[in-house]
Amino acid sequence: MAPQLIQESVGSRKHLTQKIAFILFRFFSLSIVAILFAILFFIIKNGIGVISWDFLSKAPQEGMTSGGIFPAIVGTLCLVIGSCLFSFPIGIMSGIYMNEYAKNGKIISFIRIMTNNLSGVPSVVFGLFGMSLFVNFLGFGDSIIAGSLTLGLMSLPLVIRTTEEALKSIDNSFREGSLALGATRLETIRKVILPMALPNIITGLILSIGRVSGETAPILFTAVAYFLPQLPTSIFDQVMALPYHLYVISTSGTDIEASRGMAYGTALVLIFIVLILNLIANMIRKHFTDKNKI
Repeated sequence: MAPQLIQESVGSRKHLTQKIAFILFRFFSLSIVAILFAILFFIIKNGIGVISWDFLSKAPQEGMTSGGIFPAIVGTLCLVIGSCLFSFPIGIMSGIYMNEYAKNGKIISFIRIMTNNLSGVPSVVFGLFGMSLFVNFLGFGDSIIAGSLTLGLMSLPLVIRTTEEALKSIDNSFREGSLALGATRLETIRKVILPMALPNIITGLILSIGRVSGETAPILFTAVAYFLPQLPTSIFDQVMALPYHLYVISTSGTDIEASRGMAYGTALVLIFIVLILNLIANMIRKHFTDKNKI
C-alpha cells in the first residue's frame, strides 16, 4: 500500500501544480487583454468626440489647434507604403536565399546574428543613419523617399527572419518530391514552398507594418515637417505624419491644452489605420491559408 500511496501523492501534487500553472497563465493572458482594452477605451473615450468629416478631410489650422489631419493621414500612408515597397521584396528574397540556397556555415551564422542584432537597434539610431545616408549623402533631403527607405531598413531584419523561419517550417519532403518530379529548385520554391510558407511570411509583414506605422524618431530626421498643410506632389517632398503630429501637439504645440482633444483624435485615427492595415493583411493571410488546405 505504501508505494501506491506515494504514487497517488505524487500524482496529486503534479495535478495541483498543473492547475496552479494554468490559473497563472490564464490570469496573465487576461491581464494583457484587459490592459489592451483599457488603453483602447481611454483613447476612444477621449478621441471619439473629435472625429468628424472635417477633422479627417481638412488640413490643420491656427497652429494645429483646429482644423483636421488629412495631410498627416496621407503622409503616414505614403511612408508606410514606401517602406513596404522597399523592405518586402528585399526581405523576402534575402530570407529565401538564406534558407534555400546558402550553405550553413560561419558566414551565414554571422549574417543571422547580425540580423538579429540589427532588429534590436533603437529606432532613433536608424533615424540618424537615414539622415546621414539618404538626406545628406545621397541628397534626397527631408522627403518621402528618405523616410520610406529609413523605415524600410528598420523593418528589414524582421521581414528577413520571419521569412526564413516560415520557410524552415516546410518539411523537406515537399522539396524532395518536387525535385524528384523534374522541377528545378527555382520552380520548387516558386510553386511549392513559397505558397505553403506565405501565410507565415505575411504574419511577419503584418508585424513590420505595425512597427513602422507608429514610429516617430526615424521620420523626425528624414521626412516630416512640423506644420505643412498641403499634400505632397512627389516622393522628394516633405510630409506631415500622424506619429510626429501627435508628438508635436502633445508636447510642444502652440497651445497644448487647446489641442489636447485633437491629440486624442489623432491617436484614435492612427490606431484605426493600423487596425485596417492589419485586417487587410490578415484577410490575405487567410486566403492563402485556405488555398493551401484545398
